[in-house]
Amino acid sequence: MSAREPGGALLVIGDVVTDVVALHANALAPDTDTAARIAFRPGGSGANTAAWAAGSGAEVRLLARVGANSADWHRDELSAAGVTPHLVVDHEAATAVVISLVDAAAERTLVTDGGAAVRLGSSDWDAELLDGVARLHLSGYLYFTEPGRKLADAARTDARAAGIPVSVDPASTGFIELLGLPAFLAAVGGTELVLPNLAEARLLSGASDPVSAAERLSALHGEAVVTLGAAGALAARRGALLARVPGVAAQAVDSTGAGDAFAGGFLAARLAGADLVEATAAGCRTGAAAVEVLGGRPPLPG
Repeated sequence: MSAREPGGALLVIGDVVTDVVALHANALAPDTDTAARIAFRPGGSGANTAAWAAGSGAEVRLLARVGANSADWHRDELSAAGVTPHLVVDHEAATAVVISLVDAAAERTLVTDGGAAVRLGSSDWDAELLDGVARLHLSGYLYFTEPGRKLADAARTDARAAGIPVSVDPASTGFIELLGLPAFLAAVGGTELVLPNLAEARLLSGASDPVSAAERLSALHGEAVVTLGAAGALAARRGALLARVPGVAAQAVDSTGAGDAFAGGFLAARLAGADLVEATAAGCRTGAAAVEVLGGRPPLPG
């Protein structure tokens, strides 16, 4: 845990996305129709994390890039969730869109159009965003474009100079493999905390055993928390497993954003003074709450 006193804001840098969520009870049928319940929701890994952290009581800021086509809607949704949005409005690219296909087991498959989100870069960075910030969280999606990697590097450098701990959610095994594992590992080097799911942890560590994966990643970064879905999470520090935290029972509807919700609850708890294991338990609670709602954000008040 940082030597800083509990409190201060969380700054999240990441993506804002318009989610098209399609819940289909039956398998997708080629060359014909598949009945589904379809909804439009505000989303994006970074934005979801910010919203769940704010819903857990943290003061949260979000830096992201959106298209002019839906900037006002996304700004209003973030503000209503308790997040202070710092949105760069792009007049050339539309807001990113993700089609989330959710099956009867609440498992989702994502089809992504990066839109304005992939144009977020170092020119959008202002070190003054760190004023009053106690933690910086970077969405892994930043690392899959050159402008995003430059932004992540600039923000992490300024944060470390200010004594602010930095965390990363690796975000996507598919995109990590497209970038190349060595390049991704080099880009996230120096980060004090990683929050991968099990598939991401196995890829990043080279270990198939979940405990070994968590321990290897924590040896590299200082701390690692590996989420295991309904089974909970593993918390490790400096190469040693600290705890297996059990999952929280939930009636799953849609797993979209569950990892983002975990990160939001976890980071809010750390800001409030929780230790690594306590914060992991808090993340398990928000992750469980997330799968019980449609879309990747917590329900708005009222």
